[in-house]
Amino acid sequence: MLQRIFFVGLVATFAQSVPVLAADPARTVTSNNFNPAISLILDGKFASFSKDPATYALPGFALGEETGPGDKGFRLGESELVISANVDDKFYGSLTAAVTPENETEIEEAFFETLSLGYGATIKAGRFFSHVGYLNNVHAHAWDFVDPPLVYRALLGNQFGDDGAQLRWVAPTDLFLEVGCETFRGEAFPAGGVAKNGKGVKAGFVHVGGDVGPSHAWRAGVSLLSAEAVDRATGDATTPDLFTGKSKLRGVDFVWKWAPNGNAKERNAKFQAEYWTRDEDGTFDPASAGTPLAFAGKQSGWYAQAIYQFIPRWRAGLRFDKLRADSVDATLAGTVLDNQGHEPKRVSLMVDHANSEFSRFRLQVNRDDSRPNVTDTQWYLQYVMSLGPHGAHAF
Repeated sequence: MLQRIFFVGLVATFAQSVPVLAADPARTVTSNNFNPAISLILDGKFASFSKDPATYALPGFALGEETGPGDKGFRLGESELVISANVDDKFYGSLTAAVTPENETEIEEAFFETLSLGYGATIKAGRFFSHVGYLNNVHAHAWDFVDPPLVYRALLGNQFGDDGAQLRWVAPTDLFLEVGCETFRGEAFPAGGVAKNGKGVKAGFVHVGGDVGPSHAWRAGVSLLSAEAVDRATGDATTPDLFTGKSKLRGVDFVWKWAPNGNAKERNAKFQAEYWTRDEDGTFDPASAGTPLAFAGKQSGWYAQAIYQFIPRWRAGLRFDKLRADSVDATLAGTVLDNQGHEPKRVSLMVDHANSEFSRFRLQVNRDDSRPNVTDTQWYLQYVMSLGPHGAHAF
C-alpha cells in the first residue's frame, strides 16, 4: 500500500495532458495544451494567548526568524500560489510563492525535477524544502496542527529549505527504500553566511517502509544535516546575536497509519514521532556582550502526535513535545543559550472539520511551558482553503 500511495501521489502530481496532433496540417496547436496546474492556498487564523507573545523564548536556544507563536487576534497566514507542470517528457517544474501577513512575497520553493533518469533515481535542483525528517518537506497547510513542533522551531527555524540540489533513489523492492543526499547554499537557518563558496550545507536521509496487512502502513527514517554558519544572526534584527561555527543535526522519525482495509474515507488514524539532536561548536557573539565567546553545546528535542478521524470529515489530535539544552559555560550565563535550568515542553490538542479535501477549519489549544515558571494557554482558530488543482501529498 505504501508504494502504491507513493506512486499514485507521484503520478497525480506529475500528470499533464499530452498535446494531440491535429488532423488538419494547417491547424495550429494552441499553447493551452501546455498550461500548468495553478492552485492557491488561503490560510488565516485567530489567536489568543494568556501571555505576551512578544516575550516568547526557548531558554538555551537561539531562535531563527518568525519562530514564535504568532500575533494575537485575527491574522492572515501565508497564502501560497503554486504553479506546476511537466516541462516535457523528462522534466517537471514547480514554483510556490508565499504572500506573508506583512504583504511581502517570498519564493518558498522553485525547482525542477527529473522524470526519466531510470533505475529509481531522481534529481531535483533549485529552491526546495529538504527531505530530512518526516515533517520538514510538508507544506504548512498540510500540517495536522496550526504550528510546528518545538524541535522544528528550535533546531530548524520551523522548516529548513534553501537553494541547492538533491539526488534521490528509490529501490525496486517490495519494501519501500529511499536514499538521498542534498547540498545547499547555506543561507537558511541553522546555517548562515553562505559558507564554503555557497555550499554550506550537506544533508542525507534514508527512509524505509511497508505494509502490515491490508489496514496498516509504516515508514521510518534517519537523517543527517551538517551546516556551516558565518555570523548567523538571531534575535533582534537591529542588534542580533551572531554565531560562527558548525551545526550538526541528527534525526530519526517514524510514522504509522491505519485505515480499515485501506479505506480512509470513514475512519483512519496516524501516529508520528521525531527525535532530533544538534551539536554546535564555534563562537557566539551575544549583542549584550559585544565580543565573541567560545561555545560548544548539545541541544535535543522530540515530539509525538496522534491523529484520529473518528467519523467522516472530523478529526481530533493530541501532540506532546519537549526540548533540552545542555548547560553552558559561565561566560554565556544570561544569554539566550542559558537554559536557566528549564526544559521547554508543550501539550497541544486540536479538532478539525474538512467539508471536502479543499477546505478545513481547525480549533487548537496549547498548554505551552516554553518559558520558566510561565504557562501560556494558546488558542487558535484556523481556516485552510485550497483553490484549484492540488497534487496528492506524500505518505
